[in-house]
Amino acid sequence: MSYLDNILFAIILIIGIGYFISNIKKIYRNINLGIDINRKDNSKERWKNMVMIALGQSKMVKRPIAGILHIIVYVGFVIINIELIEIIIDGLFGTHRIFAFLGSFYDVLIASFEILALLVIVAVIVFWIRRNTIKLKRFVNPDLKGFPKSDANYILYFELVLMFLFLFMNATDFHLQYVSGGYSHFIQAGSFPVSQFLAPLFNGMNNDSVAMLSELFWWLHIVGILIFMNYLYFSKHLHILLAFPNTYYANLKPLGEFDNLEAVTKEVKMMMDPNADPFAAPAPTEGEVPAKFGASDIQDLNWVQLLNAYTCTECGRCTSVCPANITGKKLSPRKIMMDTRDRMEEVGKNIDANKGIFVADNKTLLNDYITPEELWACTSCNACVEECPVSISPLSIIMDMRRYLVMEQSAAPTTLNAMMTNVENNGAPWPYNQQDRLNWKNE
Repeated sequence: MSYLDNILFAIILIIGIGYFISNIKKIYRNINLGIDINRKDNSKERWKNMVMIALGQSKMVKRPIAGILHIIVYVGFVIINIELIEIIIDGLFGTHRIFAFLGSFYDVLIASFEILALLVIVAVIVFWIRRNTIKLKRFVNPDLKGFPKSDANYILYFELVLMFLFLFMNATDFHLQYVSGGYSHFIQAGSFPVSQFLAPLFNGMNNDSVAMLSELFWWLHIVGILIFMNYLYFSKHLHILLAFPNTYYANLKPLGEFDNLEAVTKEVKMMMDPNADPFAAPAPTEGEVPAKFGASDIQDLNWVQLLNAYTCTECGRCTSVCPANITGKKLSPRKIMMDTRDRMEEVGKNIDANKGIFVADNKTLLNDYITPEELWACTSCNACVEECPVSISPLSIIMDMRRYLVMEQSAAPTTLNAMMTNVENNGAPWPYNQQDRLNWKNE
């Protein structure tokens, strides 16, 4: 009968990992719907960014309370799950605490896991209070409603349950190792500084019942981890995985530096060159679709911007510092990223439903998700980019969509059109002829 347990465990493990891999492939495909862009330069600086920002959490601690709590949850959850290696081996081969031969080192490992589990529980409770009782402004913003709001709580509940299952699993193990005087295969291994205080809950129960509970906690813990791992695809918690490539491929240029459109740059150079032959440029081939200026949908954005959208943690730090949002404008940088991800998911489902081909659905990111009002509210100050703890740039998406409005639809606001007309006619943003610009000195 014991082999049936091992086979069942192997089947559950294969299904869990298989489903996770299939979803990761979808994410990879959706990200590659974007335009190719070269982000392989300066690898030394990129590795440094990844280590400092994604691994070292350097931008998180700018807000000390949230930053320290996040580090506790992050470090605790990652380190505790090292025990997954032992759990998987035990599940596949029917062993129990296979690494017990490590002796004192194993005791230190289990003890550190338990202390971290307790710290994670405390941190998660504080996070829940900040979000649901204190209700910090960035967590009750109108753009964070429905599933996105519930999703954050689901993750907190998941983490609480998994940590308690881990501690109760160890508590029953401790009971069967020491309190009952040893039972079956429960050898004395590990140190239990936290779960030993939960062990008295099982006093008075017969050993068989405690052993059944121990097995139940073990199964619930590993199955819970597999469920949580697959829930990442549907939640904002995907940043656990994507924060690393996102910080590596982040823009290394100064925040105020914008890129020029290559096609426009070539045209301007040709206009400025008196020796240039305007007919030298190759004529477009028949049926060739002209390049689009700016972006109206996700296929017009580059793959790094789409990676940004999947990496967004929905923490709202960007929106909390956005001067447009603070002054009551409709713009929310967090919503820009959430809308981009939602549209990307919609396009992905369209491709899945049509056997790998995107069928036009008469929808676009611009207008159907993000309105021009939101885009023109942006002051391009880069506060959102500076504040993001995982190097996301909502501004780059905003600027590309603005380009589309101006260069493809001539849909700039009246004040901006007036400024551009002045630049064209007067060589400056002001409505004065060049010869009249110094008249003010005579007043």
